[in-house]
Amino acid sequence: MLAGLGRRGLDPSPLLARAGIDLAETDTRIAVERYALLYNLCVEALEDEAFGLLPEPMRPGSFEFLCRALLGAPTLGEALRRAIRFLRIVLPAFRIELRVAGARAELLIDDDGSLGPARDAPARVFAYEWLLRLLHGVASWFVARGLALDAVAFPYARPAHADDYALVYTEHSSFDAPLLAARLQANLLELPLRRDEAALVGFLDGAPGKITTLYRRDREMVFRVRDILRDALPQNLSLEEVAERLHVSPRTLHRRLEEEGSGFRNIKEATRRDIAYARLAKTRHPIARIAAELGYADPSTFYRAFVAWSGVSPERFRDQATGRKPPP
Repeated sequence: MLAGLGRRGLDPSPLLARAGIDLAETDTRIAVERYALLYNLCVEALEDEAFGLLPEPMRPGSFEFLCRALLGAPTLGEALRRAIRFLRIVLPAFRIELRVAGARAELLIDDDGSLGPARDAPARVFAYEWLLRLLHGVASWFVARGLALDAVAFPYARPAHADDYALVYTEHSSFDAPLLAARLQANLLELPLRRDEAALVGFLDGAPGKITTLYRRDREMVFRVRDILRDALPQNLSLEEVAERLHVSPRTLHRRLEEEGSGFRNIKEATRRDIAYARLAKTRHPIARIAAELGYADPSTFYRAFVAWSGVSPERFRDQATGRKPPP
């Protein structure tokens, strides 16, 4: 998000301070409300709702007119087609298409090559993810429900934070695709829009950053499960035990997580991974102690899991995070 500021020679530090965000605290997730504030501050500083990441700016007010273009559409499918026609005008760097084949619908996003030659550049990666979340968030708001994405293929290499895609998009996220393809059930396109002008006026208060706070409840069960697993450590809870604490059946919990595009095992691994990263970077606790605190029966099991997450050993990760040189 901050890459565009750097391109314009602007210092992001004042904006980060106003949003209460310290990028040095790598073991702490940023509250979504602060992220939304930073979103709006960047747009204001750059006069560009696309953060200065694209060859042509998306002028302030574009988000409002995007939403107004959707008002009165009879169905979600028609609303998305209107959105695509509008975005083709204000975002010429992207080619966007809605394709329907039988029971499957796909939202396809590709760029014209003007985002730069580096497919994995952070600015390009963020631009794709921002546009997908923009379309998905607006669509979800207009139909007044979270819209589950069955699968998303991203047009860049698997990033270091790829495990988080299961929490943000869907567990069925893949990479190195020729273009971005987000798949959903075609029958969702028949949903009626449930928002009117009065609702839109309230929604636009705090926009466009407000889009990032939308439909957190479409991941509500994911977040609740993650919190229970984290608070129970070093106890290694099973799906059945978590379901009991949530006062639902294991079958209901499994279905709810599936509807939110995730799964119990994936959430458990992501929770352990985040805590392991933080404790290796911020403490000098022995590896065996960290493994025990995360509920692993022995250090070797933790070691194998960690290498699968990060591609390096816990010791190597700690050296890299703390700037220490490994022994010869």
